Amino acid sequence: MDQLIELTKIGFGSTFAFYIKVHSFHWNVEGPDFYEFHKLFQKIYEEVYDAVDPYAENVRKLGGYIPTSYHNLSMLTKIEDENRVLNKEAMIEELIVDSQRMQIILKKNYDAAEQEGQHGLSNFLAERMDAHRKHEWFLRASIK
Repeated sequence: MDQLIELTKIGFGSTFAFYIKVHSFHWNVEGPDFYEFHKLFQKIYEEVYDAVDPYAENVRKLGGYIPTSYHNLSMLTKIEDENRVLNKEAMIEELIVDSQRMQIILKKNYDAAEQEGQHGLSNFLAERMDAHRKHEWFLRASIK
């Protein structure tokens, strides 16, 4: 169970970091199609944000705790920070890579939940994987 708790905390931290990144891209995107990408990024960050609290609750249901500081929370994430203001194309490419990374993180968490018989958690994680596949699709389709 300790491994499942740790993987769930990593998934939570990575979800939170992904949310922060896409929200900052929403604020900083520029260009002639600003509004389209501003709204796309908003659609994604709102969907991801809606998963943050349920993810934290899943950690707690397993008997784990959520870090109480941003520093400790940031140590859990597998999503790399972006410290620069990127152009729109680079933002999209980075979010595609991060969506793929999230799917890998979620799949590891899903497999551990299934192994432990935590089917409520695995159902939640399956929905999160599907959401990130959809984000990836939307992002890819927007740059064709």
